[in-house]
Amino acid sequence: MPCKGKVAIVVGSQRDLEHAEKAAKVLMDHGIEHEVRVLSAHRNPKELEEYIEKSDADVFIAMAGLAAHLPGFIASRTEKPVVGVPLNVALGGLDSLLSIAQMPKGVPVATVGINNAENAAYLALRILKLCLGR
Repeated sequence: MPCKGKVAIVVGSQRDLEHAEKAAKVLMDHGIEHEVRVLSAHRNPKELEEYIEKSDADVFIAMAGLAAHLPGFIASRTEKPVVGVPLNVALGGLDSLLSIAQMPKGVPVATVGINNAENAAYLALRILKLCLGR
């Protein structure tokens, strides 16, 4: 599948949109096509599965707090790179960090620092440079 240079930013709830906007700004500043979706792995898993399957994005950025299931859910359903952003909703975000970083073998999720949506976007930029040959 050819690289289109597009990033999908997925958050599990409306309250996480402030973080998605930070990643979107970095991508926008670099002229990268992106879209932001609110889709929960817990509340609407079928819609999320359908979105993953139909998405033409080359990289997914998924942000989650508490159980932080979202990045792993996406990574288990695509071969495309997934960058997880743990959010500080409880326990200083350590619960989210561990949920995202400790994925089983074969289901990789690149993980950035707690609340560091900007670094997720910068990592997505580096991945896109590889697939676009820049």
